[in-house]
Amino acid sequence: MAENTPVNSQITDAVTQSNLTVLGTAPAQSMATAYQMLAQSVGVAMQNAVANQQNMNTIDSAIVSQGISLLFNLDGAADAGSVKNTLVGNSDAEILSTLQALVQELKAAKAPPSE
Repeated sequence: MAENTPVNSQITDAVTQSNLTVLGTAPAQSMATAYQMLAQSVGVAMQNAVANQQNMNTIDSAIVSQGISLLFNLDGAADAGSVKNTLVGNSDAEILSTLQALVQELKAAKAPPSE
């Protein structure tokens, strides 16, 4: 107890005990605040990750649509001609024709005999 003060000793004791209570709970309060800030930061980071995934899904859908549109607009005859020009005079073309003949022979051998 405080003595020799112009203020009532009970008042000084109450203020002193309040100050000690505040000082005693300050570390716990600061840790609670730090944990709350950490939780909020993690929450915002997760929200940003979800938003980025949604945006990428939208962009991916647009890319796939554009690619399919491009494929449907290709000229098939021009592609076949360019493939033929690539394979002409190429040893791979001979291998390809040999494999094609083998596949036809296998199909003929597998087919049931006709009467």
